[in-house]
Amino acid sequence: MLDFLKRRRRARLRESPSPDEWRRIIEDNVAMFGRLSAADQEELLGHAQVLIAEKHFEGCGGLELTDEMRVTIAAQASVLLLHRNADYFPQLTSILVYPSTYLVPTERSLGAYVLQEHEEARLGHTGMNLGVVVLAWDDALRGARIADDGENLVLHEFAHQLDLDDHAADGTPPLDGQLYRSWSRVLTPEFDALRRARASGTPTLIDQYGATNPAEFFAVVTELFFERPGALRDAHAALYDVLRSYYVQDPAAWPGDGSRSRT
Repeated sequence: MLDFLKRRRRARLRESPSPDEWRRIIEDNVAMFGRLSAADQEELLGHAQVLIAEKHFEGCGGLELTDEMRVTIAAQASVLLLHRNADYFPQLTSILVYPSTYLVPTERSLGAYVLQEHEEARLGHTGMNLGVVVLAWDDALRGARIADDGENLVLHEFAHQLDLDDHAADGTPPLDGQLYRSWSRVLTPEFDALRRARASGTPTLIDQYGATNPAEFFAVVTELFFERPGALRDAHAALYDVLRSYYVQDPAAWPGDGSRSRT
């Protein structure tokens, strides 16, 4: 019964006209929006309405949260939901927004069971059992406005949330049988190749931060898939095809993709 009510509430939100101001914000701030078809733009607006209604947005570090911030973040996250029967990041309850880079207390091992406390600068973060995505607003806005550099903080952190849908941060979101087999066959050797390239100092199209672990690899290639799709398709065709099947989208076919002209 609760699932039925949730689905009905979400359908009502998606079908409700979004405020004109929201569309203006998205057109001004989210460059990727202009490359979508009219139907996809309307679908994205509907998903954004659901996210804003269901998730708690909170300003941190003295930031006074505005509708511009909520809408810009929700619109980017909604790109990952287009054409899919997704459940709106079910592990996520809150989105915390700092004005800029923020510091997080953490520990590092010095060996021999000795831990050193220090502060780590971050632009964003999410993880198992947190229920939150943390974002630096200035970088979230920069990533929204520059849609062809392969870097997008919101896509990165919300890709992690997709990965967590099955309660495991392993770089493999929930997949059906056929796609799971293709995923394992393609992403594992691509991840291993990126690790070897980083170890040898060889330049790569894929951000070498993705060699950290499979979860970061999935988040990094998601950024690249949407922001430099032509380049990814040309250099890593099998990887592009698997991501296209998962996201049910073909960004390289969107108008205005100039990513193949860059190296």
